[in-house]
Amino acid sequence: MRVLLIGANGYLGRFVADRLLADPAVQLTALGRGDDADVRFDLASGSPGALTRFLDAVHPGVVINCAGATRGGARDLARHNTVAVATVCEALRRSGCGARLVQIGCGAEYGPSQPGSSTAEDAVPRPGGPYGVSKLAATELVLGSGLDAVVLRVFSPAGPGTPAGSPLGRLAEAMRRAMQSGDGELKLGGLGAQRDFIDVRDVARAVHAASLSAAQGVINIGSGRAVRLRDAAAVLARVAGYGGALHELDGPPGPLRASIGHPRSEPDHAAPAAYPYPDGCGSWQQADVRTARDRLGWRPRINLEESLADIWMEAACRI
Repeated sequence: MRVLLIGANGYLGRFVADRLLADPAVQLTALGRGDDADVRFDLASGSPGALTRFLDAVHPGVVINCAGATRGGARDLARHNTVAVATVCEALRRSGCGARLVQIGCGAEYGPSQPGSSTAEDAVPRPGGPYGVSKLAATELVLGSGLDAVVLRVFSPAGPGTPAGSPLGRLAEAMRRAMQSGDGELKLGGLGAQRDFIDVRDVARAVHAASLSAAQGVINIGSGRAVRLRDAAAVLARVAGYGGALHELDGPPGPLRASIGHPRSEPDHAAPAAYPYPDGCGSWQQADVRTARDRLGWRPRINLEESLADIWMEAACRI
């Protein structure tokens, strides 16, 4: 099976590439903006015609799009998350390759949900910020393209390679600094939010399964369990061997709270945030993952403690 992977050098894309390369039946070609890509192409500025010619030459059976942006103003997010996907869809429509498209979406497309609830794929999306809006627009383009396509709505990825600007990445860095300086007390803000963390290697398994399946539409990829960041901090402290006290700061959003869900975006124009959570998901998010089980035969395997241990191992190397 010939697979074209877009965004192979990104956080999710690296693990998807590793998973696909481990499958002897897959012939992988990586397309992206970096020098390490097999083919350099910028979806945000490249033309659909140029991409069509490449698709006709390579003739992949599956195209996986892991490319996108989590940072930047609304204009940049729309360009990299929406316009780029429009380019992919148009190129696939023009091409004679007939490839299946696996698009990586995001749980932020749903926006805030009722605490205690699990969000299923038939929930009405109400993204609370420009990132979620740009990803939802991309999903709608894929679903309306007429292509053989599936969108995997990934909730909060965690594990090795977790970006330093993410909630768990910032948490690990704060703990590393406390241990390095011998602080017996760690003060953190924004630990009340609850998110559905899913290990990035489990995400890669889901992408692999989706590329082999005939499933279409939207499929949630998450653990199916919301975890309070305060509890994740306690687990991380145990994994790290940090014996100090953890204190949650009260008051307005602090440095950690500002990173809930995704790194804070810089607005095109200064304006108050609609929510105190930059991902626009409010205080609670939990995925209903029954569709992934039923249509992909996929279940998460790696628990949060293992994900946190891998995050800490990378942070500890900087001590």
